[in-house]
Order: sequence, then structure tokens, then C-alpha cells
Amino acid sequence: MGLRNRAFPPIERLFVMKILVMAIAAAALVAGSANAAGWGHDQGPGHQWSKGEHMGQNDWNSAQPVDYRAPPRGYEWRQSGGQYVLAAVATGAIASIILAAGH
Repeated sequence: MGLRNRAFPPIERLFVMKILVMAIAAAALVAGSANAAGWGHDQGPGHQWSKGEHMGQNDWNSAQPVDYRAPPRGYEWRQSGGQYVLAAVATGAIASIILAAGH
């Protein structure tokens, strides 16, 4: 028997492998859920948004909050370029768009 077999008996080795596999699976789920939350890719200034698109987080942060009409719970109006965009706060999903005056 080599040192390898003395360090971890077969039952303990199996337990350690199980823990390692579970940790890797949990990390993969957490990493995948960051994008699965719905945030889209950043499009940058000047992008013409469409209903159903998802704003990227940088696009969301650079768009100015607008006091337009009372939005539904969980949504905000934002001005992005020449558009007023009603989007979900949690995901950036666009529910409605209104063109700003003069654009």
C-alpha cells in the first residue's frame, strides 16, 4: 500500500470526491444563474430598444430614471437616448416604450 491509500481510506475518498463534485456543481449553478436572471447584453448609447428586449446592467445604470406615470410594482421608467423605456428592475426586461418628444 502506498501513501495515497493510507491518507484517505476508500470511504473517506468517496466522501471527499462527493463534496468536491457538489461544490463544483453549486458553483456552476451560481455562475449560470447570474445571466439566467434575464439581464441582456449591453448595447451602448443610441440603441433603439424594442419591447421584449432585455437591457444590460450598464445600459440600465446609464439610463436616467424618469418620473412619468406610476409604473407597475417591480418596474421603472428610464430614459435611454430618445426613448422612455418601462423595464423590470430585476431583469431589465422591457415591457413598454414611448418616444421622447423631439426625437
